[in-house]
Amino acid sequence: MAERTMSDEHKAAIAAGRIEAAAVRDYLEALETHRPRPGRKQTAESLTAKRDAVDAQIADAKPIKRLLLMQERRDIEAAIEALQVEPDMASVEAGFIEHASSYGQRKGVQYATWREFGVTPEMLARAGITRGQ
Repeated sequence: MAERTMSDEHKAAIAAGRIEAAAVRDYLEALETHRPRPGRKQTAESLTAKRDAVDAQIADAKPIKRLLLMQERRDIEAAIEALQVEPDMASVEAGFIEHASSYGQRKGVQYATWREFGVTPEMLARAGITRGQ
């Protein structure tokens, strides 16, 4: 059987696709992570107070309740850590603007789908994505 090789153009196209996908993924993840949620905004201080209250209950809790409180403490600690990790929005937005249009055309993502996900009309316009796409 003959050995198959990829052309340089094919390799370049694959590399470009990976770069586009990473830029779009990074922006969408940052958008989703920092989307405003209903209710009172959680702060590191409020989460720390909640974790301290859980810690106080753990010592006297029965085994099942203690197990659930330990998991709640882990969840709170993860939320505290997530608050401290702020993505560089300027950087992820720049990547999205540069790559989203070609990525969307290649994958068949329509304007309405971008909007449904939560991408603003302003960001789509900056990326060159129009309602006709």
